[in-house]
Amino acid sequence: MAAPKNTMRALQYDKYGGGAEGLKHVEVPIPSPKKGELLLKMEAASINPIDWKIQKGMLRPFLPPKFPFVPVGDLSGEVVELGSGVTSFKPGDKVISISFPNAGGLAEYAVAPAALTVARPPEVSAAEGACLPTAAATALQQLKAAGVSSFDGSVATSVPKNVLITAASGGVGHYAVQLAKLAGLHVTATCGERNLGFVRGLGADEVLDYKTPEGAKLQSPSGTRYDAVAHCATGTPWSTFAPVLADRATVVDVTPGIAATAASLLQKVTFAKKRLVPLVLMPKKEEMAWLADMARQGKLRTVIDSRFPLSRAQEAWAKSMEGHATGKIVVEMGGVE
Repeated sequence: MAAPKNTMRALQYDKYGGGAEGLKHVEVPIPSPKKGELLLKMEAASINPIDWKIQKGMLRPFLPPKFPFVPVGDLSGEVVELGSGVTSFKPGDKVISISFPNAGGLAEYAVAPAALTVARPPEVSAAEGACLPTAAATALQQLKAAGVSSFDGSVATSVPKNVLITAASGGVGHYAVQLAKLAGLHVTATCGERNLGFVRGLGADEVLDYKTPEGAKLQSPSGTRYDAVAHCATGTPWSTFAPVLADRATVVDVTPGIAATAASLLQKVTFAKKRLVPLVLMPKKEEMAWLADMARQGKLRTVIDSRFPLSRAQEAWAKSMEGHATGKIVVEMGGVE
């Protein structure tokens, strides 16, 4: 089934910088799927910090691959056309995908790699599905990197028992709390004062307001020392973590700066028992399918901070850049204008 028209609405930017105002509404040709790709009629896309960091030039000269660029890689939509060699999907299938580095999500149609596309269960809405590929998968890989191997509630002797999750009300953090509880861990979480109840509701055992003296020091109210940290915030030096860690501990950082990367290298060289591990998401189809199934079963909840139609995608972009969203920010292609 070919796409019904030749052009589509999209948002793109044509140079580094510019923030939300740098995104321009355009009418462009609908892309064609190449070998191993699918063309999706987009239903929803979710914005992640990596999207506007690429626009800022933080990954130049590697990303974006070219200008002009239609951003956002977390996709949810309906298959309308198959590229050559694709046999696992058919037109009409509802799917979730991640398209990185080519992105393309802020548009009415987007091309997705079949190798990183999974079926969206009917119990999971398009908006909820669009939130899983980056944020939920990052949380999952964070906990795995910290030593968690099972998420069925049976804590093996070799995995961490006490985990600290920073920025626990954000996109990655709110998934990390839920996944850590599925793994049977004791969870201490940090967030802003307005989200203390929200994070408790996700299952956290202890919640710290990061602006209080105890919260700034990451000190557990019960005196618990952490043998794993899922670090989703920015700007926390190693010297803050060290006093609250168990003798053997792993801090997995999803926003590592130069200092964090240097600390990680030094710890590797010296075989330190307390380690900082920078994490870069490596999307895996089997993990996406598992996360979608957890969402289908109601074991993993997606909290959506706000929804915007494509015509107001700049507002969604600006809100993500502000950094205070509770959960995820979604652009819905069929959303109310």
